Amino acid sequence: MPDTPTAPVILGAEPGSFPHSVLSERHPAIIRQVREAFPYEPHQQRALDALLANCTEGEIELLPADAPDRARWEEWGMTAYAGRSWYEVPWLWSESWFYRLLLEAVGYFAPGPWQGIDPFRPAKLAELDSPATDEELAALDELTGRPADEQARALLHGSLWGNRADLGFRLSAEGTRETDAVPGLLADDSERLWPLLGTSGTGTLCLVADNAGGELVPDLLLLDHLLTHGLIARAVLHVKPYPYYVSDATGTDVIDALRRLTGAGGAAADSGRRLWSALGDGRLVLRAHPFSCAPLPYAEMPDDLRADFASATVTVVKGDLNYRRLVGDRLWPPTTPFAEVTDWFPGPVAALRTLKSDVITGLSADTVAALDKAEPDGRWRTAGTHALIQVRT
Repeated sequence: MPDTPTAPVILGAEPGSFPHSVLSERHPAIIRQVREAFPYEPHQQRALDALLANCTEGEIELLPADAPDRARWEEWGMTAYAGRSWYEVPWLWSESWFYRLLLEAVGYFAPGPWQGIDPFRPAKLAELDSPATDEELAALDELTGRPADEQARALLHGSLWGNRADLGFRLSAEGTRETDAVPGLLADDSERLWPLLGTSGTGTLCLVADNAGGELVPDLLLLDHLLTHGLIARAVLHVKPYPYYVSDATGTDVIDALRRLTGAGGAAADSGRRLWSALGDGRLVLRAHPFSCAPLPYAEMPDDLRADFASATVTVVKGDLNYRRLVGDRLWPPTTPFAEVTDWFPGPVAALRTLKSDVITGLSADTVAALDKAEPDGRWRTAGTHALIQVRT
């Protein structure tokens, strides 16, 4: 995906831009949230203070020499970007770098009592245990009595719109508003997705998860439906190897979600028990590849991850960050065909995404014109009120 005048890599340098606000406003808010979530020791608080100063006004510095993943980050651009402002390197890179340094500050990787403690876990659990999740799980009882194809469509849309639960997005959002002039779903290729699965129930679906909590639950319910109704034989769920972007799902979050399901009663509990068994017998497989936390587009993925996606009947990529990594974090003209920017992907791919950043492809010219007329400030790109289901076969 070379640079072109029509699709430059997104930076955070422009004051007033959405990326600039994330770097200058959202990241400090996340540091405050993390400080309030745990009784961190003085050395951790000092490290968080230093990160706050560095991420807003400083320059990119190298990881400590003994960092377990230092060599990997050197390959991912750390050495090349060292000494530069956070605002002057690709936004995708600087965002990912922030979360890696946040984990460094709280001692996530260092031997000791804080090793492996997810700084975002309290917020994830609060969202998972919210009344809204209770309502969604209760509604599942009514859904189970409907035809299987209707259930599948409802669960697909539940998985799509569940992305509104993104906790990092909530920290700086001023609330969402619906735009009456334009439908919420801007592109819908869902009828192209079902035929990819076939009817033999022998295929494998890879699902690249995004958020934990209230989004991961409908993701899991969708996988349960596909497995139970014989649309696929196996599901591979890709999660993050460590906490990332506030609410991104890890293996621990999957277990938390399954326990939430099994403890809910009714149809939700039935799904939870089936998924628990599916993990045990290999029909549901978890993956946590290091590249899942890379600050790079998926076009640069290593060969083993590429082979995993190539072996799937279809790969479903969830959420805004994964969309940015799939198509490239660039200012594409919105009418750029989705198939064109994903033609390198090693197999059929589908994207389920609510819009929370400037990147967008695959829209019709009429849709773009209507959106720009309804929201001339461009907020339709970032407010989370619009969504996409896009498929490239």
